[in-house]
Amino acid sequence: MNINHKKNGDRFGCHRVIDPAGALPQPANRLDNDVNALWDNEILVNVSTLNIDSASFTQIKDQAGGDESKIKNIILEIVESKGKMQNPVTGSGGVFIGAIEDVGEKLIGRIDLQKGDRVVSLVSLSLTPLKIFEISDVFLDIDKVDINGKAILFESSIYAKLPEDISESLALSILDVCGAPAQTARLVNAGDTVVIIGAGGKSGILCAYEAKKRVGKAGRVIGIAHSAKSEGNLKQLNLCHDVVRLNAGNALECYEKISGMTNGNLADLVINCVNVPNTELASAMMCRDRGKVYFFSMATSFTKAALGAEGIGKDIDMIIGNGYAKDHAEIALNILRESSEIRELYERIYG
Repeated sequence: MNINHKKNGDRFGCHRVIDPAGALPQPANRLDNDVNALWDNEILVNVSTLNIDSASFTQIKDQAGGDESKIKNIILEIVESKGKMQNPVTGSGGVFIGAIEDVGEKLIGRIDLQKGDRVVSLVSLSLTPLKIFEISDVFLDIDKVDINGKAILFESSIYAKLPEDISESLALSILDVCGAPAQTARLVNAGDTVVIIGAGGKSGILCAYEAKKRVGKAGRVIGIAHSAKSEGNLKQLNLCHDVVRLNAGNALECYEKISGMTNGNLADLVINCVNVPNTELASAMMCRDRGKVYFFSMATSFTKAALGAEGIGKDIDMIIGNGYAKDHAEIALNILRESSEIRELYERIYG
């Protein structure tokens, strides 16, 4: 492929924004995904796999009625219209895995990448220029599609080289949610009561591992599971002091159960890792006054969370799940290295 090299690209990728003018790539409606052009501060990647954000993939799968050909068409239509993989309903994206094809001249010598290096993007597909030539496979149970495509990383983009001791598929799945356990490590204090909604899911299990390490003997981790399968996984891993089956869409039921389990004290920290909407109020109600709620879920509505907490008179700190935290990739990968039980489970599901 003949690449047209261009100069003086914007650090944050604003030169790729088509609409609206002046926007940053993530909130932009449309990006320029011309992969035959490469600015001097961009990285061109041959993409083999997309790990779609769980909330996004769930919405697409529901829209398509679980039909793989329809899922492919929906993804292709989104990328064709927006120049990036940003679900118009959830607003979220995901991450990709691929091999470095070319590096802009300004970045040569400044970054630790060579042509052919295999990387996982650690910035969202919702801000990443992407061109898909073909979707070859859809993996319904793990939010993943294999593709033939190309993507652009900006100067400000973060990424991780694939580790040698963990399979590509497993690393991709874990790094897609690596911000969650890293933020959990910061938020949990010794002696805390921590409630994790969606504790049996991919990010929830990682959060439960970090939480249990940090609450100590005086603390308590309560995992909320939505299905018998998730409940079974959590009990098998022994990551939570208690595991309960609850519908996080039923705020009153969640409040009454957790209130009863904690003698009315409720949780110091609630971590929301689910991929479905309408769980904001349950999160707030299970948290004590002056406690914290960490919304890692991309299905979260800021309006519902803020107005819902206000409506029930809850004085709590609500934290948006920033997907980036210092050393988040290594923290997540090290969980797999430290816990053979989690690694075995994840290899069975994602590897």
